[in-house]
Amino acid sequence: MEVVDATLDSAFDRLRGRPGADEAAAIVSNLSDYGLIWALIALGKARRPGPGRVRALRALATAGVLSWGLNRVLKEGTNRRRPSGPRPRGTISLPVRPPSTSSFPSGHTLAAFCAATLLAEGPADAAAYLGLAAAVGVSRVQLGDHHPSDVVGGALAGTATGLLARFLLRQG
Repeated sequence: MEVVDATLDSAFDRLRGRPGADEAAAIVSNLSDYGLIWALIALGKARRPGPGRVRALRALATAGVLSWGLNRVLKEGTNRRRPSGPRPRGTISLPVRPPSTSSFPSGHTLAAFCAATLLAEGPADAAAYLGLAAAVGVSRVQLGDHHPSDVVGGALAGTATGLLARFLLRQG
């Protein structure tokens, strides 16, 4: 796994230190911190009364609880060290909260894919939300907070959790 991580991570070396790439990663990472972007999306969907409101709020709550719980269990079970490279500095005007737990899985990515899977109501939503979730994962590698395999693990765990929850909640 270390060889794969090193190979994929080296692809980001060309972008690290570039203000546009680092700033975009900081923005995406901050928007996904504590599920902020997913809460905004759910609230947008819930702005009108009816079954869509209930579905959006239930999806948000379910994604929050399940992704938090699974992330905590996986992090405690693996206790993987964070990448050793420095975080981009001087190219980011926004502060990004430094990670404080183990590296695997990427909790931002796990939560993003879980929320994207649960909030999507059709192919257009799924494409947009999964694209945003992928951007969250890329931002975590760009910032040097995660190994690429942490992001892949988070994406797989989040998607699987979201699909299982959709089935259990009978969302289709």
